[in-house]
Amino acid sequence: PIIRIDTNQGIYGLGEVRDGASKNYALMLKSRLLNQNPCNVDRLFRRIKQFGNHSRQAGGVCGVEMALWDLAGKAFNVPVYQMLGGKFRDRIRIYADTTESPDPKVFGQRLKARMDQGFTWLKMDLGVEMVSSVPGAVTRPAGTSFAFGDTTQHMFTGMEITEKGAALMSDYVAAVREQVGMDVPLSADHFGHIGVNSCIRLGKALEKHNMAWLEDMIPWQYTDLLKKINDAVDIPILTGEDIYLKESFIELARNHAVDIIQPDLATSGGILETKKIGDAAQELGVPMVMHFAGTPVSCMANVHCAAATENFLVMENHSVEVPWWGDLVNGVDKPIVNKGFITVPDKPGLGVTLN
Repeated sequence: PIIRIDTNQGIYGLGEVRDGASKNYALMLKSRLLNQNPCNVDRLFRRIKQFGNHSRQAGGVCGVEMALWDLAGKAFNVPVYQMLGGKFRDRIRIYADTTESPDPKVFGQRLKARMDQGFTWLKMDLGVEMVSSVPGAVTRPAGTSFAFGDTTQHMFTGMEITEKGAALMSDYVAAVREQVGMDVPLSADHFGHIGVNSCIRLGKALEKHNMAWLEDMIPWQYTDLLKKINDAVDIPILTGEDIYLKESFIELARNHAVDIIQPDLATSGGILETKKIGDAAQELGVPMVMHFAGTPVSCMANVHCAAATENFLVMENHSVEVPWWGDLVNGVDKPIVNKGFITVPDKPGLGVTLN
């Protein structure tokens, strides 16, 4: 949901509650904002952050924080990135999620098409369900679900991938790499709810393909178990899209439980908190990528933050194939995602208005 915060000065700010979250997470904060100076963004964030939590429960706090930055930028006639200390880059590198296929050659061709569109970073889903029908590939208790959305955490399913299964998944990636080559970064996600030892077994099988990262192999809360995987596998391990506020990111980075952090700005605390997360991780030698799924309003909040954060690598976009996505806003060059990059806007605030 998109939100708008109006003032008695005729200025307004736009923000966005994270995908899949309720608008009520933002609306319930109204009483905490009335009669306050919206340009005191950090002060107001500290006032309302107690009402957020991990994952979608942070959507209201983060949406309001985005809108306050948009409003403050308009009040001072500067883009948000300038208020964060300026920018390290003029364009933000994007990767686009790509429709899966059980045939690795078909999927590889789809990723090659992304490269032809100008994308310089690729991402694939690589779940154990793709080998579940092969005898001897996955060991699991009868009736255990492969379905995405099962809330049983990875360590408690009893599901383990065999050497045979890991080799088959590695063969799939090899066929994809034949299509796209070894020069382009290729990340992977959605492995399925397999145990820690299986994560290590699969990770080792994928090392030869020089993956850019392996994402959310187990839930982010298990720092020691993530470190066990990270220490055993010579591929960057990544997590973070459901973490609220900087403290848990700092713990992961300080313990080197992951090689890369991935905040979703609409959950992590908004624009300034996410920059703080990136800066803190940089001090510990950890780069940052940005998870994103939403409208161009939240997209531009991410773009300003990415521009102002030195250790940023790449940002996600789920809407490259949605024809009307860019038409939701005015004020920026179209297409918004152009040859794999988004240009950082220089207009005041976030730089967009609603169409």
